[in-house]
Amino acid sequence: MDKKVAAPLVCHGHSRPVVDLFYSPITPDGFFLISASKDSTPMLRNGETGDWIGTFQGHKGAVWSCCLDKNAIRAASASADFSAKLWDALTGDELHSFDHKHIVRACAFSDDTHHLLTGGYEKLLRIFDLNRPDAPPRTIDSSGTVRTVAWLHSDQTILSSCSDTGGVRIWDLRSGEVVKTLETKSSVTSTEVSQDERYITTADGSSVKFWDANHYGLVKSYDMPCNVESASLEPKSGNKFIAGGEDMWVRVFDFQTGEMIGCNKGHHGPVHCVRFSPGGESYASGSEDGTIRIWQTCPHDMNAAETSANGPNDNEGVADRVEQLHIGEAGKKLDENGSHADNVLTKAAQAMQS
Repeated sequence: MDKKVAAPLVCHGHSRPVVDLFYSPITPDGFFLISASKDSTPMLRNGETGDWIGTFQGHKGAVWSCCLDKNAIRAASASADFSAKLWDALTGDELHSFDHKHIVRACAFSDDTHHLLTGGYEKLLRIFDLNRPDAPPRTIDSSGTVRTVAWLHSDQTILSSCSDTGGVRIWDLRSGEVVKTLETKSSVTSTEVSQDERYITTADGSSVKFWDANHYGLVKSYDMPCNVESASLEPKSGNKFIAGGEDMWVRVFDFQTGEMIGCNKGHHGPVHCVRFSPGGESYASGSEDGTIRIWQTCPHDMNAAETSANGPNDNEGVADRVEQLHIGEAGKKLDENGSHADNVLTKAAQAMQS
């Protein structure tokens, strides 16, 4: 059986390794993809086409983690410059900078969008109230350098993993105590809660594991062909998952059997992050080579396999990118609520005048 799949959309723009990817849920304006890179500039893209929408400028160090709230209205980023920043995802403006005392490695919006969770080299979990951004955050001692964070159970529970120890800790926010640890041999480099909150997907060493998100039991564990840095479960049917790591390949596996059913070759460096789109029709990978690649889940669904998505520095005109996004009514102003699509028009107009 030929396990090779169709060519991906290639998203250029970052000048250094891409270390984190995050898809928004599907919104009235579509869905969006934000990327974190060691070049200090998170980038926002159309999640379906990979087309560049904008760059968030303000960090002075590598950005290790990024996320969007569920409405894709605000973005957040965690950086080596000892800060986490909150951004307006419509305008690109910095809304607030949360100072830390060391490198920040991870960030996540609560489901109700009112709180931002961060963690890093301080060995603390910090929870910021976004309705009172200047107020001191709630802090929890993580007893280790935080690598990943996530919310669970309607924001009543948080997950965290550490760079210097194995396992994922489950914290009850009411008590601030660890109620369970998902035991792994190696440190967990990727933690994902499935869209239906049924599974927790982790990557540690050369293993991908799936845990029951309610009872915390181990559901499945599969050995990978190499050390993997990231894994993601298909969100709709949950019948497949992807994993990427040190050998530069993005592999697709059957969830029930662990059999490899696809192998994507194209990156020129280790794969640091992989994520499924919210509808499961495609998935993205970010690499040491500075590119993001968007792969179609089924080869026959790939209508534009040979098309490279455009980064902000490509020579192709901004107007062409706007046309690809199917935005009409040129020059339309932001309405009262604003929209990503209208904001792209504004950026395009400014770019063409410059």
